Amino acid sequence: MRVEFKRFAFVTMAGLLWLSACETTTVKLPDWPGSKSADTTGSVPVAVADPDVTGSMPGAAPKLIQDNMTPSAPNDDLSVGKEQFRQGNYGMAEKQCRKAVEASPRSADAWLCLAASYDRLKRWDLADRAYGQLVKLVGRTAAVLNNIGYSYMLRGDMRRARTVLLEARALDPANPFVQNNLALLAETARSGEGVR
Repeated sequence: MRVEFKRFAFVTMAGLLWLSACETTTVKLPDWPGSKSADTTGSVPVAVADPDVTGSMPGAAPKLIQDNMTPSAPNDDLSVGKEQFRQGNYGMAEKQCRKAVEASPRSADAWLCLAASYDRLKRWDLADRAYGQLVKLVGRTAAVLNNIGYSYMLRGDMRRARTVLLEARALDPANPFVQNNLALLAETARSGEGVR
């Protein structure tokens, strides 16, 4: 019972941290075939990991920085999707985050929200595709790898989770979120129970 409570508290805090850490910045990216730029210079809103906070909690977005951008509207698709995810309405979160991705295909926040929603819906094939797009946008950062590792833990693929989380730790050895997920992985292996 005590382990279950700790796990529940850990996942709850992860979700709250994920949802509280989202902002955007403008980064110059090459145009994708068939996509439209947000302006004539080719700069589009893209989430990038803050160099000071490079980790994230399970299913969480990287802490982001804001540079010359106003915060997103409180009722835009991504904000609504994140709120639905926070409330545990993963189907509605997926729908809103998918709309956000369609509207802003270069938004790392939207891709991460979509991937985390697919994880909770156990749509691993779609989660992998969303994580793939996220990696194309921001690279294999410790924060992204941490979330991918947690996704593997949810699937019960502890060997792949460990490999990815160790790669994340190699990129950022002091990252407390990666360390927490490695500890959760070790606890899961000892108890024989899956991650919820």
